[in-house]
Amino acid sequence: MGTDSNINLSGLPASDADKLKVIDLSICIVTYNARDWLKGCLESLYENTQLPSIEVIVVDNGSNDEVKEMLSQEFPEVGFIGNENNQGYTRPMNQSLQSAQGRYLMQLNPDTVILPAAFDRLIDFMEGHPQVGICGPKVLNQDGSFQKQCRRGEPRPMAMFSYYFRLSSLFPNNRLFGGYLLEYEDEDKTLEVDALSGSCMLIRREVVDQIGYLDEQFYAYQEDTDYCTRARQVGWKVFYYPEAQIIHYGGRGGTRVEPYRSIVEWHRSYWRYYKKHLAEDYFFIFNWIYFLLMIAKLGVALVANFFRRERYAGPKR
Repeated sequence: MGTDSNINLSGLPASDADKLKVIDLSICIVTYNARDWLKGCLESLYENTQLPSIEVIVVDNGSNDEVKEMLSQEFPEVGFIGNENNQGYTRPMNQSLQSAQGRYLMQLNPDTVILPAAFDRLIDFMEGHPQVGICGPKVLNQDGSFQKQCRRGEPRPMAMFSYYFRLSSLFPNNRLFGGYLLEYEDEDKTLEVDALSGSCMLIRREVVDQIGYLDEQFYAYQEDTDYCTRARQVGWKVFYYPEAQIIHYGGRGGTRVEPYRSIVEWHRSYWRYYKKHLAEDYFFIFNWIYFLLMIAKLGVALVANFFRRERYAGPKR
């Protein structure tokens, strides 16, 4: 795998430059043919973040949209790592996280818009709650509606059945049916949750020091849920904090550039998560039946996507 070096305009070697100041927040972004979305994201980030010291590290997955040139011209302070080809999401995100120097590390998607003081508020919340290892904002769709996937419960079979068969929508106040997206909870309530969306997820440095980086067996998808689970297993709390807000357009770049591969990878990653964290809680016959149901669901998703006018991976509800 070939890479380009980080852009560094300080005039000092990276090791010396790092010693000059403490970095409050490292923002880590993976992009794949999403240059224009990334540009808007960075503009909103710098306009609406007042933290004393931040760094941004972008990893590009072999895009052909001249993203490196755009960053050099318009955001020369941004660190850049260029992969020769598409490495998925988890591996390049780890490249960015491993390069980061901040006290807090953030996974951020390029197709986001940062609303005023969102990151400042997230860090203020974390500073006041040292037991919280991972925190995420309220995420909005383009039309301002709540993007329910930004906070999640444990993706156990009952929760997933209820979600995909829309029982959670029919009975939104029912804890049994609404367990995956926590639809029975107020979207404006600060809440301890099982998992957050990697579209915007703030991680305390001490968490990384304790449990390491993302699990690269997940090519893309479920790496965020897995990371939150691993953090909770060693005693950290995971919180949803709606006083901080961003907009996430969803599925821009990678999942629309390679929609069918993205669909396959979503199902593969979910099954890997299930085997890693949940399968031991169920009888082996149930696990085989559940696996066959996941294969059937994959087939339905691929066929359904073929007939969509706009092709993408993952749910849009």
